[in-house]
Amino acid sequence: MRKRIRGFASATLLAAASAGLSFSVAAQEIPQQLQPPANEQLLLQVHAKGDQVYTCKSDAAQFTWTLKAPDAQLFDKDDKPFGKHFAGPSWEANDGSRVTGKAVANSPSPDANSIPWLLVTILSHDGSGVLSRATTIQRINTKGGKAPASGCDASHVGQEVRVPYSADYRFYAAK
Repeated sequence: MRKRIRGFASATLLAAASAGLSFSVAAQEIPQQLQPPANEQLLLQVHAKGDQVYTCKSDAAQFTWTLKAPDAQLFDKDDKPFGKHFAGPSWEANDGSRVTGKAVANSPSPDANSIPWLLVTILSHDGSGVLSRATTIQRINTKGGKAPASGCDASHVGQEVRVPYSADYRFYAAK
C-alpha cells in the first residue's frame, strides 16, 4: 500500500511539475509584438465567452462580413461573473469601471480557425474601480470567432451573424 501511495504521489508531483513547465512555455509563446510596454505589469486576467457579431456589407461588387462588435461575458479566475465586453471595443467590470481601447498590434492565433491575438492600448476610462489603472490589454488564447467564409452576398447585405468565441484578456497597468 505504501509503495502505491508513494508512486501516486510521485506521479502527481511529476504531473504538477510538467503542468507548471508547460504554462511557462505557453507564456513565452506570446509573440513579441503583443508584449505590453516594459514599464507595465499584469493587473488581472479574465476569460471571455460570447460572440463576435458580423454584418454583411457591400463595397462596389465585393461583399464581406465586417466586424460590428464583440458581445461577451467576462469571468474571473474562479469562473465568477466579472463584467462584459462590447462595442468600442470596451470592457466593463461589475464595479462600474470601464475602458475603451484600440488594437495596435495583432498576430494570428495558433488555432487557424480562431480570431487573431491582439495588443490593445486603452484610450479612455470611465468610472472608478478595478479597471481604472489599466493601460494595455492582451487578447490571447482565442477559440472561434472568425467571420464566415461565405454567405455574404447581394441578398444578405445588412444581415448580422453571431459567431461564438472565447478568449483570455490580460489587463496591464504601470508598475
